Amino acid sequence: MIGDPAVKKQIREAAEVEEKAFYEGRAGEEWLQALAPLGTDASKPFLEEAPWLICVFGERRSRSADGVKRKNYYVPESVSIATGFLIAALHRAGLATLTHTPNPMSFLNELCGRDPHDKPYILMVVGYPKEGATIPEHAMEKKPLEEIATFI
Repeated sequence: MIGDPAVKKQIREAAEVEEKAFYEGRAGEEWLQALAPLGTDASKPFLEEAPWLICVFGERRSRSADGVKRKNYYVPESVSIATGFLIAALHRAGLATLTHTPNPMSFLNELCGRDPHDKPYILMVVGYPKEGATIPEHAMEKKPLEEIATFI
């Protein structure tokens, strides 16, 4: 977890460089149209304003107890499941989260002191919602259960 204001500032600056490139062409018109209702842009002040940032990494290789370096399997699946549990626990504790995924995120390896082979998956913003914070209306639209699940 990152709470140091100086490190959060560095993360924001690096993320905004990637976001600027994204919004200025890397995303493509279709993606930008999909994002339009959210009102997002390259500016990411919340990366400094939130009390905590959590960088979620996947270790593609690690050392076993006897020091042997080995490949880890099912890394994306394990990271996804663990992140889901983390989000649920944070929400249960009364905290709000935002999963931010600038692309590419390799700048996080250096800023967080991680091995270059570790893969950053999510930059999670954690704290209490700002006064007057709202959820975009279209985010409240949910599909009926029968459209997302099959029961046999």
